[in-house]
Amino acid sequence: MEISSPFEIFLTVPPGLEPVLADEMRMKGFATLQIVAGGVTIEGTWPEVWRANLEIRGASRVLARIAQFRAVHLAQLDKRARAIDWENTLRRDVPVKVDASARRSKLYHAGAIAQRIETAITETFGAPVSKEADIRVLARIDDNVCTISVDTSGDLLHRRGFKKAVATAPMRENLAALFLRQCGYTGSEPVYDPMCGSGTFVIEAAEIAAGLYPGRSRRFAFEELAGFDAEAWQALKAEAPLLTPSVRMLGSDRDAGAIRASEANAERAGVTALTGFQIQDVANITPPEGPPGLVIVNPPYGARIGNLKALYSVYHALGQSLRQRFSGWRVGLITSEDKLARATRLPFGVPSRPVDHGGIKVRLYQAKIKA
Repeated sequence: MEISSPFEIFLTVPPGLEPVLADEMRMKGFATLQIVAGGVTIEGTWPEVWRANLEIRGASRVLARIAQFRAVHLAQLDKRARAIDWENTLRRDVPVKVDASARRSKLYHAGAIAQRIETAITETFGAPVSKEADIRVLARIDDNVCTISVDTSGDLLHRRGFKKAVATAPMRENLAALFLRQCGYTGSEPVYDPMCGSGTFVIEAAEIAAGLYPGRSRRFAFEELAGFDAEAWQALKAEAPLLTPSVRMLGSDRDAGAIRASEANAERAGVTALTGFQIQDVANITPPEGPPGLVIVNPPYGARIGNLKALYSVYHALGQSLRQRFSGWRVGLITSEDKLARATRLPFGVPSRPVDHGGIKVRLYQAKIKA
């Protein structure tokens, strides 16, 4: 696939957050967006693939769709897989693996589908196949239409490379970025997380305010694909804006270990100067000096951490502190339990659509505390 030939690029996202991802992509200058189940598609070339991996905070993966055809039996799949110009995407010296899935199709055995495509790659192109390969070719057959994609990200995109110290049940970075965006955060106001865990919300907010690219310090699978231009890639990374935020992002937690983890993660991310963390129970939290901003918090839900009945008092204490001391602040609260959210007695509107967070369906609740 030549750089000059546009193709479909699919950015995946947890279902329910597709419009939020699309909003971020528009803000970053990506055009011809189409919201589909599980993500957003664009038409572009390899530089757009590189830029999407580098700059977009909300996506889980970036897939390059290199072929699409109808297949109703294995012989037809084999023939059409052999007709794909693998040389435009893969390298002969880099191993690949094939993952397959099918639904509502005459071809339904994922193992057989994957095996036919692997054979097509090795016999027509010559690239080795290995179950341990970092390069993944994805074959999805839906209603007898086979879509062939290459995963250009490798590791999931929430793995920025900085959060080595992890608290219990951490929020993924891409989810944190999407929830921040849903709350209207753009980087120009202070953010405070009173139950910060390993500091994900605080660090994401600081990086957004500073204009730091989320993929600036990690490797991607596309660096091992045909046509990768290392010089152009380095030039793209060097285009990051140099912003000097006028506000700091703060976090607190009652657990000293969580504060140490947050501070270590912020240092690795290079945002120590823009962040601050302290040990504090939610009953005693106070707003930082300066203008009001956004309180965003992901408390325990009782499903994996804490006893559900005991958590009512925690949510009540959090709400009481916010109502009494955070006049003029906006609040974003993520939880799986509507009754816990209501225990804060904050004036929440209709919550967001449910989003999967580690196998638990959570919603974002938003409120504005009266000045």
